[in-house]
Amino acid sequence: MRWKGVLLTMVLLLSVVAAGCISGGNSSSTSGLKEATLTVFHAGSLSIPLGEVEDGFKEYAKEKLGYRITFHDEASGSVKAVRKVTDLGMKADVVAVADYSLIPELMVPNYTDFYVAFATNEIVIAFTNKSKYADEINPSNWYEVLSRRDVSFGFSDPNQDPCGYRSLMAMKLADYYYGKPVFGTLVEENTNVRFNGTHIVVPKEIQVGTDRLVIRPKETDLTPLVESGSLDYYFIYKSVAEQHNLRYIELPDEINLKSLKLADEYGKVKVYLGSTGKVLTAKPIVYGVTVPKNAPNRELAMEFLRYLLSERGREIFERNHQDFVWPPVAFGNVPEEIKDMVKVEG
Repeated sequence: MRWKGVLLTMVLLLSVVAAGCISGGNSSSTSGLKEATLTVFHAGSLSIPLGEVEDGFKEYAKEKLGYRITFHDEASGSVKAVRKVTDLGMKADVVAVADYSLIPELMVPNYTDFYVAFATNEIVIAFTNKSKYADEINPSNWYEVLSRRDVSFGFSDPNQDPCGYRSLMAMKLADYYYGKPVFGTLVEENTNVRFNGTHIVVPKEIQVGTDRLVIRPKETDLTPLVESGSLDYYFIYKSVAEQHNLRYIELPDEINLKSLKLADEYGKVKVYLGSTGKVLTAKPIVYGVTVPKNAPNRELAMEFLRYLLSERGREIFERNHQDFVWPPVAFGNVPEEIKDMVKVEG
């Protein structure tokens, strides 16, 4: 019995040692790689291309930097992503938003002192073969189709997500382009969002008065509803529609917020957001990225930003149907680490 007890003790000790060897194989001490986590707050529409950029950076970090990187991603509406830092005191290594102007409006100078404009997009109306009148809708009659009582449509929450307030902007621009009350019919008749003569006013709490209209926190929350056929149409970025193999109609450039040449035309529309108390002027869609001042892993975050802004990042975005600004344009106190990769403005 005593011999068996000694044998059992030896087996247990060997098991512990073996377990330590196994776990040590994944540690920085035996692999030679340091461990690090990068936290990224980003727009929902960036989920697919940014995920691929992160995958590429993981390999790059192993080979070139000696790090095993884990990413902690939090996708949300871009307004919410920024407010996590500014209002909730949460720390992120990278903040990437669908509207670059949110960074100077809400984060500069207290939370960051630079930002980079790096990608573009456009608003489309996406749907599937299951959508009512799918074979009838076109760039000339979309607003009439969406106004039909048996048709459902949606857009994301303007208080949280740029795609939401850009959807409102597009519908107001449609008033001017078509000479029809598109905004009144689709928005004012269904919600408590109003145009007061100079601004679209978005209350802090949006009330929806019909089951034909669906509003969700971020634009990608609506994608599965359309894919399943429970929602007929939604306002979304072209890149997201392409990534999910959805049908879509392209809107005229005077409406879709794509054209840099039409910035003055877009600027006729302004939106007041109850969530921030800010007035936003419609402008061409440009995405922005920054590294906050209190980024937990600032050095690695800058390495990741370099990778994102490189030819490799550009290739990944364009493969995912999203145009890249080339060269990317940087503003503010641009860090030395990226000066060779961007065009510095301001």
